[in-house]
Amino acid sequence: MDKKKRSFRVDAHQHFWVYNKEEYKWIDISMAKLQRDFLPSHLNKELKKNGIDFCVTVQARQTIQETKWLLKLAQNNSFIKGIVGWVDLTSNSLEKDLKQFAAYKKFKGVRHVLQDEDDDRYMLRPDFIQGLSQLEKFGLTYDILIYPRHIKYACALVGKFPCQKFIIDHLAKPLIKEGKIKLWKKDMQELAKADNVFCKLSGMVTETNWENWKQEDFIPYMETLLEIFGPDRLLFGSDWPVCTVVAKYEQVLGIVIDFIHSLSQAEQDHIMGQNAIDFYNLEV
Repeated sequence: MDKKKRSFRVDAHQHFWVYNKEEYKWIDISMAKLQRDFLPSHLNKELKKNGIDFCVTVQARQTIQETKWLLKLAQNNSFIKGIVGWVDLTSNSLEKDLKQFAAYKKFKGVRHVLQDEDDDRYMLRPDFIQGLSQLEKFGLTYDILIYPRHIKYACALVGKFPCQKFIIDHLAKPLIKEGKIKLWKKDMQELAKADNVFCKLSGMVTETNWENWKQEDFIPYMETLLEIFGPDRLLFGSDWPVCTVVAKYEQVLGIVIDFIHSLSQAEQDHIMGQNAIDFYNLEV
């Protein structure tokens, strides 16, 4: 009799940093808890305590040095199975940079902080699109970090690359605090029509009332995503340590675990790990 293949649990979205005020200006006084170092030794305790086997680390600074540093952390910590780094997609040296990083097995994808660009249509700039077109040949994914107002532009972007693997970070940051869902839902339904687009169940607690949130706040948004993406295109991500401003790791994990408990075991296993392994092509 064949042994049942073990299912792994993967945190598909977290960050590391050595804190300094200049490089992390976005960590303001409201997020004072984050004004310190967050390193693999800190995360590993949380993962072990919560039964998470592996993680995917995502860039927090837009520098090549950041990407090199994250790769070094991944080489020295076996539980870090993938890195989503940063490269300048508009740079003349892009192909050289991608070739350099793609030589590392744990370099899995690229992200740019699109939500902070002054131009909402930045992702549709010809030089950005030209750069993004290079990712597929290196087998690299692209993480889309946006606000709801950008979703219509993301639809146009992914339509240009039917074979490129895309993933939406943090549900595209819907206005959970205000309970607004109608327009976000309509735009996300359109985005989900592209079957090369996945979505992370991550970053929810920081989009609600920090002082007075409850599980029910997130259910309409997760229900929408389950309906439009299905259980094979959703991934769990903690957004640690950013989430710790609002909630403990186990609480963030519990939001997703509680929501998916009525799904089949296979569907739960996909959302909690297998989809991350498949999307990022993790070696586990």
